[in-house]
Amino acid sequence: MTTTTEAEPAGLQLHQVGLVRRDVVGRQQTLLAEISCTFAAGRISALIGPSGSGKSSLLRLLNRLDEPTSGRILLAGSDIRQLAPQQLRRRVGLVLQKAYLFDETVLDNLRRPFGYWQQPVPAADDARLRHCLEQVQLAPQVLTRPARQLSGGEQQRVSLARTLLGEPEVLLLDEPTSALDRPMADRLALMLRQLCRARQLALVLVTHDLRLVAQLADQLLFLQQGRLCEQGPVPDCLTAPRSAALQSFLTEVEGL
Repeated sequence: MTTTTEAEPAGLQLHQVGLVRRDVVGRQQTLLAEISCTFAAGRISALIGPSGSGKSSLLRLLNRLDEPTSGRILLAGSDIRQLAPQQLRRRVGLVLQKAYLFDETVLDNLRRPFGYWQQPVPAADDARLRHCLEQVQLAPQVLTRPARQLSGGEQQRVSLARTLLGEPEVLLLDEPTSALDRPMADRLALMLRQLCRARQLALVLVTHDLRLVAQLADQLLFLQQGRLCEQGPVPDCLTAPRSAALQSFLTEVEGL
């Protein structure tokens, strides 16, 4: 794992980040405007807001699936544009809402990234591999099973284990509980909190699940129309929002 010096703050720092795109008829659209925040190591940050508020756009910027049109994003104090995309995406891992697994065994899926990293492919009894399975609460017996025959929750955990094998410093999650029932979502929340603390990850998740936010996150960031309208500790934001926009959003979501 990449280490940082005392002068380098762990995690991600965003400074006045903006994203502007042109629509199909050539008009400029501001997707994100002047976003400044910190995603600290060992802390879980939840991005919430209405559909189209910029949450997924922001997540994509954090490991350069898209590029900001203004501002800077720093990883451990260094501009992420100074890193090769493949190197960055190992350090800033992204787990998508729908697990993308190849039509092969779980072991084969877990081995795939090692070729991209130009590292020796681990054996089935490799200690790192077994440790990642243990951290995502999967038994070693799952290694021989066809990945696409697993349940949705199991596939998601395989995808998470594959990302963790790269020893990321930052973990990005897009709607991690959207396809899970409540008991499985609660187990995933506990597992993610344990992972965050044990590995000192900066964990950033996009979610519409306010129950998950209250249960899991340390910091809440509320986006609306591409702007960061409010951020702060989760209990404060959920129980005593400072902005009328967040108050209205919470009332609407809780009424659904």
